[in-house]
Amino acid sequence: MKEILNKLYNHERLSKSEAKQVLKDIAAEKFNETHLASFMTVFMMRPISVDELAGFRDALKELAIKIDFSDFNTIDIVGTGGDGKNTFNISTITSFIVAGTGQKVAKHGNYSLSSQSGSSDMLESFGYEFTNDESILKNQLEKANICFLHAPKFHPAMKAVGPTRKALALKTFFNILGPLVNPSSPKNHFLGTYNLEVARLYHYILQDENCNYGIVHALDGYDEISLTSAFKIFRKTGEIMISPEELGFRKVPQTAIFGGNSVADAAKIFKTILDGNGTEAQNNVVLTNAAFALQIVDETKTFETALEEAKNSLFGLKAKSTLDKLVSIR
Repeated sequence: MKEILNKLYNHERLSKSEAKQVLKDIAAEKFNETHLASFMTVFMMRPISVDELAGFRDALKELAIKIDFSDFNTIDIVGTGGDGKNTFNISTITSFIVAGTGQKVAKHGNYSLSSQSGSSDMLESFGYEFTNDESILKNQLEKANICFLHAPKFHPAMKAVGPTRKALALKTFFNILGPLVNPSSPKNHFLGTYNLEVARLYHYILQDENCNYGIVHALDGYDEISLTSAFKIFRKTGEIMISPEELGFRKVPQTAIFGGNSVADAAKIFKTILDGNGTEAQNNVVLTNAAFALQIVDETKTFETALEEAKNSLFGLKAKSTLDKLVSIR
């Protein structure tokens, strides 16, 4: 690690193969916590390169416990986190709305490290039991249209960095890696990033892969469509900028999508929205994200059609029923 750290301290970049090997060595617990903290800190102080991100990703995917969902046309809906905005769990609620339309969702997630509540915190609070048993997960997909892949269950390599990440309590390059290493390798991805640079990195890595994707970044810093500002979305066909007004919505104040100060607060907001009692702002945000996710799976679908499907799922309580079914399947 000393050689790698000296190279990084001299403002040099790692090659893809070097990045892959160092992460495999980290997974093998070859380094102490001080070295790990120093290594992570480097990438907080300067941007990660495409080769570095691709190498880290290759290592995590190679070491992951694989899940075969090739019989399902799944989508993952996930953000990097680390945007510092402390919203309610937009991508997780969006996942249930999308699943409520009948679309299969293989949601990848973890506990929060830099906000009040991550997707794992939320699902655990509702009684969901994390598993990496493929038969249980397939049963959940078949019966509830959604399953949840709790990252630590599938990425044993992450165990080595868990204590250091928790101690730092800051976004690191592992936040960036999370959305790219779903162990089921879904055919569709709706990803959010906390800055445009990361969005372009994702775009560069995914554009040559056999998958459909949309990568979003709200221009005021959110890692999802927040409706608080215009946002950029990257697809294989290129990138476009869209404003809330173009979609028929008014801009939402940031306070309207605040997620509370605890997991309990976030869970209350989550259930209120799924019960069909969310505020106009909360509903519009999750419905917009769900509509774009549905369009990624079916590019022929108009936004208006996808939005109506999402509304039917949310207000017809199909999303709520999906959550109830999911937590009951063991």
